[in-house]
Amino acid sequence: HNHRAAVLMAKRHPTRSENLRRVLAQESARIMAEHGIRDFRVAKRKAAERLGVADGAVLPKNTEIEAALAEYQRLFRRESHVKSLHAQRRAALRAMRRLSEFEPRLVGPVLTGTATEHSEVQLHLFADYAESVTIKLIDAGIPYEVTERRVKMSAERVISCPGVRFEMDDQAIDATVFPADGIRQAPVSPVDGKPMRRADADELEELIERSAASPLYGLG
Repeated sequence: HNHRAAVLMAKRHPTRSENLRRVLAQESARIMAEHGIRDFRVAKRKAAERLGVADGAVLPKNTEIEAALAEYQRLFRRESHVKSLHAQRRAALRAMRRLSEFEPRLVGPVLTGTATEHSEVQLHLFADYAESVTIKLIDAGIPYEVTERRVKMSAERVISCPGVRFEMDDQAIDATVFPADGIRQAPVSPVDGKPMRRADADELEELIERSAASPLYGLG
């Protein structure tokens, strides 16, 4: 009976380490939002340094930081966040329509809605020859930079994929080019280790229309 009471007490009163984890998640989220840091590990390390935490066991999970980031944007960046996210999604849609033959998919923070104004629009493209994507950009007169991406397909398997970076409507677009059959299996998300959510252009268009209809959009 005493044991059950102790468990109930523990649930009602968060431990110091739980409180510290929450504070670290909030500080990591603030650092990501204000300093444009995209890497969860870097944000976590900076937050731990700022708060003088040396115990790695109390560091928050990426999912906890993502939730804190969504909360931060809702509290402190409400209007500007809605506007910047809408601009990023519109630019993503335009880029996806331009590159439609490569079956583009939107992934990452611009899709999930946790993007900050520093976030890049992340696209997945599918083509057996990455050159066909660059040829398309050249034909459209869009300057680009070729990159290489290490992509985690599972806990054990990391592959290297070519990529292109370019701008659309003043938004940075970072596209990773997978082989054509890569559309069948999404890489794992750096946030929760599950397969990344991918949205095609039609799904994105629906998302844009839905958020434009919400009362928050168009404020300010």
